Amino acid sequence: MALKKPNAWIAVLALPILAGAATPEVSPKREVPHQGWIHHVFGRPAAYARTAAYAGIEQLRGEPREWGGGVSGYAKRFGSVFGKHITKSSIQYGVAKLRDEQLGYTPSGKKGFTPRLKYALISTVVTRKTTTGQRTVSTSEISAVIGSGLISRLWQPARLRTFGSGFSSAGISLGSDAGYNVVREFWPEIRHPRQAKERKARLQAQSLGGTRRPRQE
Repeated sequence: MALKKPNAWIAVLALPILAGAATPEVSPKREVPHQGWIHHVFGRPAAYARTAAYAGIEQLRGEPREWGGGVSGYAKRFGSVFGKHITKSSIQYGVAKLRDEQLGYTPSGKKGFTPRLKYALISTVVTRKTTTGQRTVSTSEISAVIGSGLISRLWQPARLRTFGSGFSSAGISLGSDAGYNVVREFWPEIRHPRQAKERKARLQAQSLGGTRRPRQE
């Protein structure tokens, strides 16, 4: 049975993004630059899932229209998205190594929806130094999204080879990374909602038990 509604197609094509969030990228320790450029660019399964999903969404939207549809159109979009990924990850790795910035994402360990959401969004542009552990602006992320947004214009159709289009692409990448951080922060609840609900109930029961005073005779 074919899916006719665009929203249904977008939902299906976005599933690999959620599936990719379950990779080892979410770990107690951040990925550091010394793990190597090859691993950072090609060794993360989530990158391929996100590329396939985003290329599929662009195929659905018919953008760029010059690339047409069908297998050929999807192949061009997949190649374009993955080329941008290689460019972005390479810039990010190089700047992070130069400035001793941590890469990857570390779950907050916080309680409550709002503090965790805030942490995930801020972590898009704030990281820590590998040398001191102090928080710092993530120049590797900012330079990577801007650089890849502009460089990727080189293989786009002529009408998209503009600074405006490049910065627009950079904004989309930054927003995508922010959303992906949110997914990774809440992935345990997304993947195992029942277990998360039971764990929350146990914590609430323990909290109530700890504050309950003994009854006086």
